[in-house]
Amino acid sequence: MRTHSLRNRSALAVAGLLLAGAPAAYTAVADGRPSAAPARGKPYVETTLFFGTARPDGGPAVTDRQFMAFVDKEVTPDFPDGLTVQNGRGQWRDGHGTIEKERSYELILLYPESAATGSDRKIEEIRRAYEKAFAQESVGRVDERAQVDF
Repeated sequence: MRTHSLRNRSALAVAGLLLAGAPAAYTAVADGRPSAAPARGKPYVETTLFFGTARPDGGPAVTDRQFMAFVDKEVTPDFPDGLTVQNGRGQWRDGHGTIEKERSYELILLYPESAATGSDRKIEEIRRAYEKAFAQESVGRVDERAQVDF
């Protein structure tokens, strides 16, 4: 019985040492429940736009050069502080019920929450310009609140 008790104490001592050296992901609050680490950054909106490249009329797909020229002309003037473009592969059901699979671009914009109203108008203009320039049925849009720090 004594051996069993010593083994348990040793295991508890080792566990205590391991826990003491582990970084804490949470901090305790007055009521004893854990809380997340403090928020960093300022309130921003993150908008992701999804641009398809296949043309409904069967014409040639939008090229990298064409897309980046579009970004330079239509996006950069309204969002000069920065943006991110990622290549993607997507699919969606078009207005006729056909599932379209195509190469795509994801454009990510970050802007202060205080500029959301003006940015919304500019983003809608970008969407319409792409639809018109490349005969697209739609440009997808997702908006999310974010805490951003640069």
